[in-house]
Amino acid sequence: MKLYESGANMEYLIEKLDPSNYKKCANIWNMDKQPNAQQWFNEIVAGNRIVFVYKVNDDFIGEGALVFENEDPDYTIKGQRIYLSRMIVKSEYRHKGIGGIIIDYLVNYAKQIGYKEMSLGVDIDNIRARHLYEKKGFTNIIFEGEDEYSKYVKLIKTL
Repeated sequence: MKLYESGANMEYLIEKLDPSNYKKCANIWNMDKQPNAQQWFNEIVAGNRIVFVYKVNDDFIGEGALVFENEDPDYTIKGQRIYLSRMIVKSEYRHKGIGGIIIDYLVNYAKQIGYKEMSLGVDIDNIRARHLYEKKGFTNIIFEGEDEYSKYVKLIKTL
């Protein structure tokens, strides 16, 4: 499924990432410094992770990933709850509404394939992301904790 629209004062396209184009995501985030990059690629190839990319003039500007099954039972329930694993916008394009467009797209996609809930995790100190997620309906906190990186919350949205 592809979506062509005009938003954030630019023409954009959202499309499902083909695994052969995974390296193009380096335009958005530093793949060399992300220890999970290979794992995420493997999940895409295995069909457990779907990544949608937000493109402007064929440049990768943002991405959002949905995961069907996760080791953490808070994040996924087979056929009912899907996990918004990763949502990122290239730094110079942030604060222009692109993140919200990606989230809306992911929510609509999850509804279309029959999911009733969407989960995500966000660092407590990531105020802007948390505000965006709450604005998009992720208001139900199901867990608050800390891992090796930071304090975070798990949020759920009913679709």
